[in-house]
Amino acid sequence: MASKILQKVNVVRVNGGCTPASENIVKETALTIIVDGRQYATAMIMATMEKEYVLGHLYAQGIIRRADDIESITVKKNVAVVKLMRWARKPVFTSVRSRLVVDKDDVFTCVKAILKSEIFTETEAVHSAGLFFKGKETISIAEDLGRHNALDKVIGAGLMQYIDFRRTLAASTGRIPTEMIFKCIQAKIPIIATKGVPTTLAIELAEKSGITIAGLVRGKTMTVYTHPERIE
Repeated sequence: MASKILQKVNVVRVNGGCTPASENIVKETALTIIVDGRQYATAMIMATMEKEYVLGHLYAQGIIRRADDIESITVKKNVAVVKLMRWARKPVFTSVRSRLVVDKDDVFTCVKAILKSEIFTETEAVHSAGLFFKGKETISIAEDLGRHNALDKVIGAGLMQYIDFRRTLAASTGRIPTEMIFKCIQAKIPIIATKGVPTTLAIELAEKSGITIAGLVRGKTMTVYTHPERIE
């Protein structure tokens, strides 16, 4: 696995003097997605959980409605070939309705869980995302060069497990722009928590669509920007 995602490169470390050294760097992989014989997209990802990424990405983009809409996914030589059971775009959702309420301590625990990345410790080059059932049970934790890709991966993992997303909390290590909120809307994830912060447009979209954003989740403090009634 390490050969797929890490590559050792020669560097010069400067600290008073100059010292030749080597270190592992994360590989950026171009994954081409072919859907029913047509090139759909090429994404720059870290080459782990490729099938989950493709499934989550197609779901968030409205190409599929459920995991069963896909007959097969094969990944070989950085090409993902997807064969659909049917081409039926799912409706574009504009709001999330959920009765999920989580304990604040569970929010801290979920964000803390995605910060234990060995790859980040070694390279400081990846984002992590996690999906947690009722804010307690880990469904999936994923890493990628981009926070959007990491979220797609855990959404894909949730689809594979037939999870009811309305009863989940998503966690991220990065800031929360509108695209992250849009993915949560399409997946119907009611809560997203991050050690970072949201943008103003993300706050506006989350407020209108019914999504709770908890940001600056660090230690035992956080800032809840929208729909605080879901955190007690």
